[in-house]
Amino acid sequence: MAKDPREILDNAPMGFLQILVVGITCVLNGLDGFDVLSISFASPGIAAEWNIERAALGIVLSMELFGMAIGSIALGGVADKIGRRYTALGCLAVMAFGMLITPLASGVVQLSIFRIFTGIGLGGLLTAITALSAEFANRKRRYMCVSLMAIGYPLGGIIGGLIASQLLAVYSWRAVFYFGAAVTALIIPVVFFLVPESVHWLVRKQPKDALKRTNAVLRRMGHEPVDALPEITSEVRKKSMKDLFSPGMARITTVVTAAYFLHITTYYFILKWVPKVVTDLGLGFSASSAANVLVCANIGGVVGGTIFSFLTLRFDPKKLTVVVTALGGLFVALFGTVEMIGGTVIKTTITALVSSIPPELFYMGVVAFFCGFFGNTAIIGMFALFAKVFPTHVRASGTGFVIGIGRGGAILSPIIVGLLFDWNFSLIAVTTLISIGGLVGAAVLIFLKLQDERTA
Repeated sequence: MAKDPREILDNAPMGFLQILVVGITCVLNGLDGFDVLSISFASPGIAAEWNIERAALGIVLSMELFGMAIGSIALGGVADKIGRRYTALGCLAVMAFGMLITPLASGVVQLSIFRIFTGIGLGGLLTAITALSAEFANRKRRYMCVSLMAIGYPLGGIIGGLIASQLLAVYSWRAVFYFGAAVTALIIPVVFFLVPESVHWLVRKQPKDALKRTNAVLRRMGHEPVDALPEITSEVRKKSMKDLFSPGMARITTVVTAAYFLHITTYYFILKWVPKVVTDLGLGFSASSAANVLVCANIGGVVGGTIFSFLTLRFDPKKLTVVVTALGGLFVALFGTVEMIGGTVIKTTITALVSSIPPELFYMGVVAFFCGFFGNTAIIGMFALFAKVFPTHVRASGTGFVIGIGRGGAILSPIIVGLLFDWNFSLIAVTTLISIGGLVGAAVLIFLKLQDERTA
């Protein structure tokens, strides 16, 4: 038999192993979501213990994002070179160790270094699992599977946030990181024993024993083995990240990178500053209540991402992504209006409907839900587009490059917001200014031209 194994997987219904791998990538992305948000959950306690000003806290909140930028760009290329599975395992080990040592930090500088280290593992993991979810899916459900993988991020935020809120009610902020380290360590053997290497990567790169390894995976999926792999020239096998800037790819790389960067700049206000904003309103809300508002954003992200994943089976994912990106920006701006509801009809109505929850807290929870519904769904949509526009040999490195540069927006966002607060900008002014990124990002994404996926 001389059939291309990639075509076999692309055209056949998805089997148990493929569904299992996509599910595991969702869990792995949940670890990513919890780890990124862990510093947000812990930020009120850190600020109180070390007496950190908002501007300095903004820098601390950005440190793992700086590491993620490095890890995404550097390790995306590694995932394309040595494989998705080995890269994911290595990154998980880095993450577990990084979270374990974070509570041992004795000051801001040491904490920042530990968060950068952890972020490197996070960035590399995300590039690997994006490629895995795309390459274990069949052609019909590829958008859907990548979207479902991406839903893991807000799921990790929800489950982790609920646990963090309980931990913070009893223990110090350090307990959040010990919990994250333990869970990350436990998932490593799951990946080692259950996740094989991607057939798409094996066929494209053809490392030693590629045919034997490919047939072993095909058998686990219930398919007949093949007699030979498609002939891939040495020149083609050696293509690398540089192809992202070739004449055929440069425009695509530029558009998706710019759109992701701009949107992330807006959305990370929610992920990084909501707990601190809630506790600083002067209404006596605890760190535990603040964590619950962030959980609302992640619930919105799960609901929106789930709806989006099924809509991709019938509608153009690019158009869907443009719409949710713009709406995500609008709701971030709306979050800042919480300071304006005192004594208004909105506050009176909320009090009448939900007497057991302070109206300001309820309002922020609802708006945060829609920020996550549209904001996180925009990220999920962009990940689905990455799986389409980047071919196999640069899928991880292309995704890594976009995420790495995009994390620049995530790094800048908390710092910009911290400076704006220090300059005495009101909350509504801050959210209005930071929302511009999402609106412009949606406009940029309109110029993306999708092309047929290349498998050679």
